[in-house]
Amino acid sequence: MARYMFVTWDGGGNRVPTIAVARALVDRGHDVRVLGHDSQAEAYRAAHLRFTAYPSAPGFVLDPRPGGLLRLFTDRGLADDAVAQLTAAPVDIVVVDCTLVAVLDVLDRMDQRFAVLEHTMHDFLVPGFRALEAIAWTRGIRVARPRSHATPILVASVPRLRAPFPPQRPLSAGPGEVVYAGVMTPAVAARPDASTVVLTLSTFRFPDLVAMWQRILDAADGIDAPVVATLGRAVAPGEVTAPPGVRVLEWMPHDELFPDASLIVGHGGHGTTLAALAHGVPVLVLPLDTTSDQPRMARAVTLAGVGETLPRRAGPAAIRATIERMRRDAALHRRAQELGAAIRQLDGPRRAAQVLELAVSGGR
Repeated sequence: MARYMFVTWDGGGNRVPTIAVARALVDRGHDVRVLGHDSQAEAYRAAHLRFTAYPSAPGFVLDPRPGGLLRLFTDRGLADDAVAQLTAAPVDIVVVDCTLVAVLDVLDRMDQRFAVLEHTMHDFLVPGFRALEAIAWTRGIRVARPRSHATPILVASVPRLRAPFPPQRPLSAGPGEVVYAGVMTPAVAARPDASTVVLTLSTFRFPDLVAMWQRILDAADGIDAPVVATLGRAVAPGEVTAPPGVRVLEWMPHDELFPDASLIVGHGGHGTTLAALAHGVPVLVLPLDTTSDQPRMARAVTLAGVGETLPRRAGPAAIRATIERMRRDAALHRRAQELGAAIRQLDGPRRAAQVLELAVSGGR
């Protein structure tokens, strides 16, 4: 039995992969605990994971603006909390969210073995970390050096959005090794006769979220197919008006909803987009946040021919026309199905757990 500590933050898209990997390790008999924000406690405890909230960050509320995210990523208080946890109860490996660069820097300086968990496509993150390094350096925080020492950099994603994938190398947890684990949510091929159009946007209340929801709901009016909208907790049902025939839910697990879907309309969040594609379902992306990975995900699905992109302020008529065209595009659906089959070949949680076990045993 090995001892693991996950260090994370309340980022929405990083919750599913963190829980999936931590649970896989627990199920394999390891000792696992999680350090995160108090706003995450309910979700992690519901997954039967031992959870401790950061003492230095009570009452956490995410500020998704660039300045707020930078303060979070370089927060030395979170690093001090992690060190205090390790002093009280040492572990073999600390698995750190890729964006918490202050935590990674401190662990690297104290020669604590750690892994990095990335929750979007690796190629998207690399340029961002180069830019972050220049900013963090002014605060005395290193970015590149800790990443080069990570054993390994574990990517909760796939190598690319085109099938087939490059041949998989043998698992390794050597310093700086990049390992693609795969999708972290259960997925099956969507039913061949599936017809439902699923509308699902961010769990964070971005400034344009409510207005975008209304435009998308207006676009759904008159579509000759079942339509389901999952609003999430960021939008109250009374804030938007759904046309007759649209089924509005607060939330529904992807693996229960997507097998019946023929098209997903979303904001380009990595988790939702990859879950849709894992089911072989094409996606229409309207990126909400230009500073995140959402525009990159939108370009990637478009270039791969498994989805299309519209600007976030696209009107109902343009959205409706695109939905109808995509529903009729047999080649689009065939490419999405081929990609879904390739994604489902990677058992993400199992691969992630295996490589973290290798990290304890020496890396190879």
